[in-house]
Amino acid sequence: MNAMTNEPKPAASPRTANSIKLGPRTRAIVRAAARLINPLILLIAGRRWMPVLGVMRHRGRVSGRLYATPLGMRPLGNSFVMPRTFGENAAWYRNVLAAGRCVVTYKGRDYTLVGPEVIDYASAAPAFPRYELVQFRLLGINEYLRLTQAPAGGSQPTSRSSQPARG
Repeated sequence: MNAMTNEPKPAASPRTANSIKLGPRTRAIVRAAARLINPLILLIAGRRWMPVLGVMRHRGRVSGRLYATPLGMRPLGNSFVMPRTFGENAAWYRNVLAAGRCVVTYKGRDYTLVGPEVIDYASAAPAFPRYELVQFRLLGINEYLRLTQAPAGGSQPTSRSSQPARG
């Protein structure tokens, strides 16, 4: 209850409850680190022998540039699930949401994915091993993005020389 008006406080938005809150300085540091680290991670992400990391290729919603972002992801049936580590503010998430699609390289194969949908912990849990779920909980990650494999023949152009993601 609000002490001044005796009205109930509005409930926290489920989208903001998952976000890791970063100030402007911290965000700048994370982006700088990503510029240095992501090109190195892209060397191993998406390989046949790397089941933890995949590469998401997505178009910038403003620039139209093609980006390659290394992400933790796991398959679940005919879809892929990835934790929304930085919530709704992550550039890759906003780009995929705007486009409605992306291409993922996972274990050496490319998958065209469509229909981005935010799901909760219970829906995502079957895709991840227990040790990863514990890490996600410790970091406060409760929301995940699920993308479904597109029907055959529905792919978008990809390039292996995509720009590494900035954040």
